[in-house]
Amino acid sequence: MPMARLAAIATAVPPYALEQDDVARRVRAVFSHEGIVERLLPVFENSGIERRYSCVPLEWYYDEHGWSDRNAVYLDSAVTLLESATRGVLERAGLRVEDVDAIVVVSTTGIATPSLDALLVERMGFKRNARRLPIFGLGCAGGALGLARAAMVARERPGTTVLFLVVELCAISFRRDDTSKSNIVATALFGDGAAAAILSTAQRGPGVAASGEYLFEDSLDIMGWDVVDDGLRAVFSRDIPVLVETRFRAVVDGYLAESGLTMKDVDRVLCHPGGAKVLAALEHAFELGDGALVDSRSILREFGNMSAVTVMFVLERALASGALSDGRWHRALVTAMGPGFTAGFVTLER
Repeated sequence: MPMARLAAIATAVPPYALEQDDVARRVRAVFSHEGIVERLLPVFENSGIERRYSCVPLEWYYDEHGWSDRNAVYLDSAVTLLESATRGVLERAGLRVEDVDAIVVVSTTGIATPSLDALLVERMGFKRNARRLPIFGLGCAGGALGLARAAMVARERPGTTVLFLVVELCAISFRRDDTSKSNIVATALFGDGAAAAILSTAQRGPGVAASGEYLFEDSLDIMGWDVVDDGLRAVFSRDIPVLVETRFRAVVDGYLAESGLTMKDVDRVLCHPGGAKVLAALEHAFELGDGALVDSRSILREFGNMSAVTVMFVLERALASGALSDGRWHRALVTAMGPGFTAGFVTLER
């Protein structure tokens, strides 16, 4: 069966830039009466993030917002960002809207029924018989796992064009009356963004040679969202970096072994940058030098953690820099981790 190839990637961010220093000052002012917040403020400085983007201005976060209000913002902004990313990737791939045969959409930060892909078909005029696959609940792992699902759709019908989309609006989950550690950490890490990719067996580009995933045992409470009356409440465990450093490599080795490979056969590692500590743990797990995951670190610094979207930004940066387009590589490993606790993998080959 022919490989699905990654023909093009395009990304989009909303209009409001959040400078990390400014956000930290505002958080200190909002929670000045809470001693625990002052102890948590160093997370802003140590996050490895300088700037993120939000679909709403900073002033929006000062007011109370219930679930319906937040979800209305999600619906409007998510479709707008997806349209921008879609137009960008179609232009890069030299395609038209009517050339798309299937749409796969990943998102976990809001509810859309009709689904986001249906809303986009209506707005942009995709074919009415385009196959659609909306995917919910994968969190930060959704970029890698969604790319794998889109490649499967492309392989199922060789020659068809699959549009893979991912959008997350994590920043609107900030809850002004929540002084928990998870809420403060989320406020220091999360940003909003979207990405689009074209996959087809008939295109040129890196080929999706294999994909896989692994659900760690007894890990359902490590990461995710709790649904509460005023929105989504972030769930983070402080054990995530330790889990990555001590258990992730064995899972990677098991995944590669299914294809008869080892890490010696991998030329590039492209990781979802969940945070500075997670990136350091990944570099240790892969036996890389400190700071070796250059693209992941630069995306985290410039855009923050956009959940499932972030690894697609890393992939776009790698393509633009030539890391996945010159003749010096043969095989790349794409990884992301999310709720479950789930690890997702995609193997790309030149």
